[in-house]
Amino acid sequence: MRKFVTGAVIATMLASSANAQQSREEFEAMQARVNLLPDTAGDGPFAALTEINPGLPDHVVFRPANLGAIQPGQLGVFIWGNGGCADDGTSSRFHLAQIASYGFLVIAPGGWRSGPNAVSGPSAPRVPSADGLLPSPTTSADLTEALDWALAENARAGSPLRGLIDSGAISVGGFSCGGLQALEVAGDPRIDTVVVQNSGIFNEGASRITGMAADKGLLDTLHTPVLYLLGGETDIAYVNGVDDYARLNHVPAALVNLPVGHGGTYNEPMGGKGASIVLDWLQWQLRGDQTAARTFMGANCRLCTDADATIEVKNWPPFS
Repeated sequence: MRKFVTGAVIATMLASSANAQQSREEFEAMQARVNLLPDTAGDGPFAALTEINPGLPDHVVFRPANLGAIQPGQLGVFIWGNGGCADDGTSSRFHLAQIASYGFLVIAPGGWRSGPNAVSGPSAPRVPSADGLLPSPTTSADLTEALDWALAENARAGSPLRGLIDSGAISVGGFSCGGLQALEVAGDPRIDTVVVQNSGIFNEGASRITGMAADKGLLDTLHTPVLYLLGGETDIAYVNGVDDYARLNHVPAALVNLPVGHGGTYNEPMGGKGASIVLDWLQWQLRGDQTAARTFMGANCRLCTDADATIEVKNWPPFS
């Protein structure tokens, strides 16, 4: 039987302006601690690079450095929403470069603001609204813009990406506020799977993030398999994410908990265990990799027997 963490209900993610402020401060402090660490190229078969493409302003692209090593129609796409909905497209740079190194075009909104190779200046100060909440520097429209650009480049004569992208291997994901952005665009028919990390829709109804209209009705727009990757009961998104999962009855879903809190493993080498789990999910969902599927499915699946993780799955056909 699959293991699943239950327990006392903790404070709902961003349930008050005080919690929202605490979450922002914790996120910013975490980023400051890792900002001096060097960029990484991932440990996959395609060493990744980070770039800003002039054709896609205000976004950061992570991709295999040697596109000549990618066969036509073999490049997957992973569009990412940043933690805090920040306008720093490199705020999860280790995590995103790791995914890119396995043959993915990864795009995040914002500038290249983190790490010793940053080329963008600091984010502009955000002025709190009358209710004490800060405006969101990015929106879900930025994720859609990234996907539009990627598919246009796949078709554009002279583009380095021409013909490389598999239009049937499109995914969207995000961390915390960025996970809500991913859910906002999840209804896009071009998307083939969704990854919600350390996030979940507010249980109280209306969004508590300025400029975001995320409510539980978004779950009805999902039309693909979805992975929720949470940080256990100390994750401020835990209650919301677990509730989202409980409501999903029309699409295949998996809920994985790593008891590392809201900060996940984004800033660990190669994105840590969280990146490994996401990669297996993408390899399974987008490329049909049955070895990767065994991380989530079947008797004695890898996460089922992992002492450091818990998993629950539902709405799947029988798996052998």
